[in-house]
Amino acid sequence: MARERFQTLTEPMFYILLSLREECCGTDIMARVSALTHGRVDLGPGTLYNLLDSFQQAEMIRETSVSGRKRSYLITNKGRETLRMEYRRLLALTEDYKACVGEEEPL
Repeated sequence: MARERFQTLTEPMFYILLSLREECCGTDIMARVSALTHGRVDLGPGTLYNLLDSFQQAEMIRETSVSGRKRSYLITNKGRETLRMEYRRLLALTEDYKACVGEEEPL
């Protein structure tokens, strides 16, 4: 059975939505994601703009302004709920890990 779209988020998806809790443009999103992850997640423009388009179509973000080629975005209530659900899913994964492996066992 195919997974419903956005049922789980990839790291880039998660961090893009997290970044869009405040209005920003694509360049700002890339900088925020890099800062949030200390460079661990590196978004290229192709990935970013494809995801922004998908999020917009799914009504998870909305375009807030356009100035020439610069477009700014902001998360919607639907996007906030998706982000919240993903956060809860990640917490459940870590709790399962702790229950199975324990807190103190090194990776």
